[in-house]
Amino acid sequence: MQELIRELTEGYGPSGNEERVRTMIQEHVQGLVDEVRTDALGNLICVRRPTAPGSGLKVMLSAHMDEIGFVVTHIDDDGFVRFDLVGGNSPFRLLGQRVAFADGTVGVIGTEKIDEIKDLKLEKLFIDVGMSGEGAKSHITIGDMATYHRPMETSGDRVIAKALDDRIGCAILVEFLRRKAPSPHEIYCVFTVQEEVGLRGATTAAFGVKPDLGIAVDVTSTGDTPKARTMDVKLGKGVAIKMKDRSLIAHPRVKDLLLATAEDRDIPHQREVLEFGGTDAGAIHLTRGGVPSGTLSIPCRYIHTPSEMVDMVDVRACVDLLEATLAREITL
Repeated sequence: MQELIRELTEGYGPSGNEERVRTMIQEHVQGLVDEVRTDALGNLICVRRPTAPGSGLKVMLSAHMDEIGFVVTHIDDDGFVRFDLVGGNSPFRLLGQRVAFADGTVGVIGTEKIDEIKDLKLEKLFIDVGMSGEGAKSHITIGDMATYHRPMETSGDRVIAKALDDRIGCAILVEFLRRKAPSPHEIYCVFTVQEEVGLRGATTAAFGVKPDLGIAVDVTSTGDTPKARTMDVKLGKGVAIKMKDRSLIAHPRVKDLLLATAEDRDIPHQREVLEFGGTDAGAIHLTRGGVPSGTLSIPCRYIHTPSEMVDMVDVRACVDLLEATLAREITL
C-alpha cells in the first residue's frame, strides 16, 4: 500500500487540476468495480453493486483528490513569479520551499527584505524559477498552478509526504476496493475535486449519487506534539471517528454504527472533535433532503505543509473499519 501512497502523493493535483491523480486512481480501480464514470465537475465515481441485492443502502464513501497549491498572479521582467494561495496556507510555512508547476518547472519561494518576522505577508513572497523574465514567461503564465515539490519518505510505520491531505483517503478507498469484501450495500467510492476550496466536488457528486449514507475519509489534526493545541487524537492509536468539526455534527446513528463496529471487531480507534476545518461530509449531509453522514479520519501532523505525517497503523485500521462496517446490515 505504501507504493500506492507514494504514487498518489507525489502526483500533481491542485484544486481544479486533479486530472493526473484521477487517471492514476482510475488505473488502480479497473476490474475492482462494476462501473467507473467521471461527472461534469471531474469527480471520479466508482460503483460496486451489492453482493446480494435486496435491503442494502446506497452508500457514498468520499475522499478528495485535490491538494493545496499556488496560482500565478504576475510574472515580472526579471522572472520572479507572484502568486496567491489555492486552499489554506500561511506565509510562515512557505519560505525556502520548492514548488513544481504542471509542466515540471521547479521554483523556490523567496521573500523581499523584511525587518521583522511579523512583516512577512503573502504579498512579500515570490517564486524564483531560476529564469529570466522571458524564460519564465515561456514556461509559465497567469493562472498556472504549482504545488509543493517533495518526495515521500518513510520512518518505520510513519509516512511523510506532501498531499497526504487527502491522497491518504484516496489510497484507503482503493485498498478497500482491492479487498473485494462482500457487502449487501451498493457502494459508491467517490474521489472528489476541489475540496480544499469549499467542498465543491462532494456537493455536486452527492446530489447526483443521492446516497442513503455518507462517510468521508480525510485527515485530521493531532494533539501529540510538544505544546500542541489540546486535542485527544494521536498518531498510531487508530482511526479517528469524528464527533464534530466546523462543517458537520456527525449523525448519531452513523457515529454509533462506526463506534460499535470498531469495538466489536477490536479495531484501534479514537474519538475526534476538530475545532476547525471540515470534510466532504459537510457537503454530503446537506444534500437534497439530508443524508446521515459521518467521517473517518487519519491523524496527521503538519497538515498543509510539504511534510505531512501519518501512521500506517491508523491507515490500516481505517480500511478494516470500512470493510467491517459495510459488511453489516445497516438500519438508519
